[in-house]
Formats: sequence, C-alpha cells, structure tokens
Amino acid sequence: MEKIILTGDRPTGRLHVGHYVGSLRGRVALQNSGDYDKVYIMIADAQALTDNAEHPEKVRQNIIQVALDYLACGLDPEKSTIFIQSTIPELAELTFYYMNLVTVSRLQRNPTVKAEIKMRDFETSIPAGFLAYPVSQTADITAFHATAVPVGEDQLPMLEQCKEIVHKFNTVYGETLTEPEIILPDNAACLRLPGIDGKAKMSKSLGNCIYLSDEPEEIKKKIMSMFTDPNHLRVQDPGKVEGNPVFIYLDAFCRPEHFQEFLPEYSCMDELKAHYQRGGLGDVKVKKFLNNVVQAELAPIRERRKAWEQRIPEVYEILKKGSEEARKAAARTMQDVRHAMQIDYFAE
Repeated sequence: MEKIILTGDRPTGRLHVGHYVGSLRGRVALQNSGDYDKVYIMIADAQALTDNAEHPEKVRQNIIQVALDYLACGLDPEKSTIFIQSTIPELAELTFYYMNLVTVSRLQRNPTVKAEIKMRDFETSIPAGFLAYPVSQTADITAFHATAVPVGEDQLPMLEQCKEIVHKFNTVYGETLTEPEIILPDNAACLRLPGIDGKAKMSKSLGNCIYLSDEPEEIKKKIMSMFTDPNHLRVQDPGKVEGNPVFIYLDAFCRPEHFQEFLPEYSCMDELKAHYQRGGLGDVKVKKFLNNVVQAELAPIRERRKAWEQRIPEVYEILKKGSEEARKAAARTMQDVRHAMQIDYFAE
C-alpha cells in the first residue's frame, strides 16, 4: 500500500505560528523525508464557507495568502500537491454519501465541533454545513486514500469520527476506503499553542495571533505584551512556568543553540525555568529572549514569502496544476466508491 499524506487549512486569513508549530513545520519535514509516496496539501475553501457563506470574498482573497504561507514555509510543489478543495467536485459527492452513515446526534457530540460552535456563537442557529464539517473532512481524507494525517491535537476527535465513517462504509459496502492514522507533533508544546493573551487557543477570530508574515516590530510588540504568570509581579517573585504562554512558546521554538547565541548565561531551558521558578528572573528578560528566538525562526519564512509575492501568477499556476492532479486522484476513488455502492449504472 502506498503511504499518502493529506492535510490542509481553511483560508480565513494568513497563517500564524500556531499553524506553523502545530502542523506546517511537521508537514515540511514529512514532505522532505522521502517516506511518503504522495503528499496532498489542501486549501479548504469549501469548509471555510460553512461559516463564511455570506462573505465569499473573504475566502477568495485568502486563498493566495495561505498559498504564500505554504510556499514560504518550505512546501515544495515538486514534492507536494497543493490544491483548492472546491475545484474537486468529487469531494462534495463523497460528503453527500457519507452523511447517510453518521447521525446528527453523533456530529453534535464531536468535541471539536462543539467547541467551534460555542466560539462562533452558533448554539441557537448552527449552519448544517458547519455541523457536517467532520463528514466533509472524511471525504477529503478518503478521496486520496490518505494513510496519514498530520494535524494538531484539537483535530483528534475529527480523525476519530473519520475512522468511524470509514469503518461503517467498509462494513456496509465492502473494503473500499483507507483508514488513516493521525500524526501529532513530537514536541508536546506544539500540540496546542495558546494565544498571546493566554487564552487556550490561538485563533484568527480572537485576534491573539502572531502571523508568519508579521514584520519584526509587530512580532516584538506582540511578544513583549504577552500574558504571563499574573502573580509574578516583581523580579524577585517566584514564577510559574506551567501554563505560562511565554515558556510554552519557548518550549515550541527554542533550540539549544539559541542559548549560546541570545542568552549565554544559561545553558539550557531547564536552567532558565529553574531560575524563574525560584525568583530573580524578570518577565521582560525572558520575553526578550523569546523575541530573539521567534525572530530567528520566522525571518527566513518572511523573506521567502516576500519573494513569492513577486511571483503571484506562478503561485496561481501551482494551485491550478495541483488541483488538476488532485481531481484525477479523487475521480479514481469515486469510481471505486460508486462501484461498491452499486450506483455505477453505466460502467462497462
């Protein structure tokens, strides 16, 4: 069996460092590992429309922004197929068939869907398309026979629901679909990066993000204003590192060589944390260190993005070519699905 990756993002805005440490950085490593036969990267515009149906211009404008972030981070169109979800009508057809294999109550119990509904204030009026998000995601994954899906921790319930739908389909219609495995970041701090305001999730809609394309001064401003231990009022006060966004970001971004370059009085993260915990280390000093670390990580990404911004027609051509290739793969899967469901009426 071929080893195939499928992953992607909703084009509702530029991508941020939560996307980067949660999945983008890992995708690039997987793409370059040589361990996979195919890598599909999807810009999920159809899913973005489930809660932006009245503002299609927002989704359309952000297609190119997400593509620029992908290319800037190192996703290579020679190694990965980057495509736009809505250009593959087979995905909508698959979604329709899968909706018969899952109940409304099961969708309502999905923890990720419940959290997103609450965050968007949809409790009294949930768009049907938004509620069926996990079904659509299952169609995306299975259309390409993905064997692995690299995502953040918040997507675990979605992948579990995908497996349920795949199992149900294969039980009813025969072994046709491939059940995927989830790939989570190795670094626990990358599972869910909090917002700079200390809230549990970094989110474009909450305005608590550091974007991959932010300029150095903007990044510095955001880091220096980050939420930290509210009881660490004076330098001499003992501080908490658990749940402290500044240290969570350091765990996600910092490498040993950063200490030698930016903070040579400490040899490693454990030393820095121990000093903060016993008191005598101020938030400003730690934030300045974090700023240097994040700037070092994002500078090459930002420069590559600016270079791609001068080649927009080429970016569109990459998306067009990738979408054509992805549709051919999805069409092959649809032939198998229709045959299994006995609805391939005019097949020879």
